[in-house]
Amino acid sequence: MNYLPVSSKKIPEPEKITSYPEPFASMVRGRTKRKLGNYFGLTNFGVNLTRLAPGTISALLHSHSKQDEFIYILEGNPTLVIGDEEFQMGPGDCVGFQAGSGLAHQLVNRSSLVVTYIEIGDRTRGDKVVYPDDDIAIKFAPNGDLGFTHKDGSPY
Repeated sequence: MNYLPVSSKKIPEPEKITSYPEPFASMVRGRTKRKLGNYFGLTNFGVNLTRLAPGTISALLHSHSKQDEFIYILEGNPTLVIGDEEFQMGPGDCVGFQAGSGLAHQLVNRSSLVVTYIEIGDRTRGDKVVYPDDDIAIKFAPNGDLGFTHKDGSPY
């Protein structure tokens, strides 16, 4: 475990960009996440330093049943999509999503500049993620690994 301060730039980006299957994986191409929480061995919550290139989304529109999420914008001007509503965000803006609220959300970088933000989420087991606009569902294995299926349960 790491207990000493470190520049976030020295924490490597994972080689795997996303667990989404195609056609969804290409929608987040241009997103990078430095998993700061994992670097320090945090187990109760995750902390990511995330960058979105122009034209990139943070994730598919989604909501969590058991996991809270928090986002703090460091640079750039992403569009926050919550259901059918959109909000412009900028540096210093933040937003949180309470587990079980059903508020489907995502960030979209429609600008010509990179967006950088911190995202924090807890790691409560048994979470169900809902993707209201896409034919995708998460299936968790007993060991906690995740996989994706169509909403009817058929595999990708």
